[in-house]
Amino acid sequence: MKAADIRKISTPDLEKRITELKSELFNLRFQLAVGQLENTARISQVKKTIAQMKTIISERE
Repeated sequence: MKAADIRKISTPDLEKRITELKSELFNLRFQLAVGQLENTARISQVKKTIAQMKTIISERE
């Protein structure tokens, strides 16, 4: 997700999306530990998206 797209989303929706991404990240890490994860690059994508969303929220404050 691009930063321009993230900026269009309202702050409460961003916070909700961050919560969803954190749970997805937990599941991805669990799959990695068990050996079932096929796309390991997805972990870094989710982490980057969470960081971008948190940055945009802090910029708005």
